[in-house]
Amino acid sequence: MSDQPTYQPMTLKLFLEFIRLPTKSASAVPWVMGVLFSWYYFHTVNWLSAVIYLVAQISVAFFVTGFNNVQDYRLAVDTHYRETYNIIGREHLSPQQAYRLMWRTLALACGLGLILVLRTNLLLLFMGAVAIAISILYTAGPVPFSRFPVGEVLSGWVEGFGVFFLTIYMSVTPATLMGITINWPAFAVVGNLKNILILLLVGLPNVILVANIMLANNIGDVPQDIKNHRYTLPYYLGHTRAMQLYRVLVFASYVPVIISVGLQLLPIYQLVTLVAIPKLIKNVRLFNQTQVREKTFYTAPQNLMLFQGLQMLGLILGLVFGG
Repeated sequence: MSDQPTYQPMTLKLFLEFIRLPTKSASAVPWVMGVLFSWYYFHTVNWLSAVIYLVAQISVAFFVTGFNNVQDYRLAVDTHYRETYNIIGREHLSPQQAYRLMWRTLALACGLGLILVLRTNLLLLFMGAVAIAISILYTAGPVPFSRFPVGEVLSGWVEGFGVFFLTIYMSVTPATLMGITINWPAFAVVGNLKNILILLLVGLPNVILVANIMLANNIGDVPQDIKNHRYTLPYYLGHTRAMQLYRVLVFASYVPVIISVGLQLLPIYQLVTLVAIPKLIKNVRLFNQTQVREKTFYTAPQNLMLFQGLQMLGLILGLVFGG
C-alpha cells in the first residue's frame, strides 16, 4: 500500500473559498474609486490600462490570500487548526498544487504589470516591484509580515491607497503626478506634490476601510493565531483596545470625505455617504457581540462596500450634474 496522501481536486467552489472571494472587494472597490476620481477630477481615464490593471491587481490579491492559506498550513503549530480549520487540511487539498496555482496567478500579474509599464512610465516598474515584494514577503521568507502587527498598515496603504493611486497614475500624464526621465548616466524624478497630496486625502477612506477588514479578521483569529505563534496587532493591543480601534476606524472614514467636499476636491453629492451611518452602527454592534469569522466578519467588507458604494454614487452624480 502507498503511503502517499490522497488529495482532493481544487474545485471552483473550493478555490473561491481558498482565496476568500468576499474579501476581494478590498481590491476592486479602490480601483473603481480610482477610475471615477480620475474621470471627475483629472477628466481622463485610460480604459485599456485600467482594465489590464484590474485583472493584475485581482491576481495579486488571489495570490496573497491563497499563499497565506498554504503558509499557515505549512507553519501551523496547532495540529487541530492545521487539519480541521485551515482549508488545505480540512478539504485534503494538495499544498504543492495550491503553491503552483498561486505562483501562476502571481506570474500573470507580473506579466500584465510589464505591459502596463510599457504603456505608462518606467517609474511604474519600481512601484509595482515594491508592491509585489510586499505581497510575497507578507507570508513568505524567514520573517513573514503576516506574523507581526503590520498587516493593517500594509493592507490599508498597499491595497487601499496603492490600487487607487496606480489606477489614476495609469490614466494621467507623468507630469500630473510623477514620472522618471533617464539620460544616462543621469536620471530625474519629477512630480506634482499638490496632486499627490490631493490623492492622499481623497484616498484615505480606502486606506481606513481596507485596514479595518484586516483588523476585523485578526481580532477574530487571535486565539488561533497565538497557538500558531502568530502575533498580529490585536494581540499587542489587547481585545478591548483592538475593538475600540475597530469602532473608531469605521467612522473615521467620514473625516477625509467631509474635508475633501469642503475643499471642493469631491462633489457635494459625496455627503450621500451619511446615509450609511445607521447601517454602520448596526454592523458595529453586531461585531461587538461576537468576533467569529463565520458569523460577523462579513460586516467589515460590508462596511467598505456600503460606504464606498455611496462614494461611487456621489462621484457619478458629480460627473452627471457637476459640482
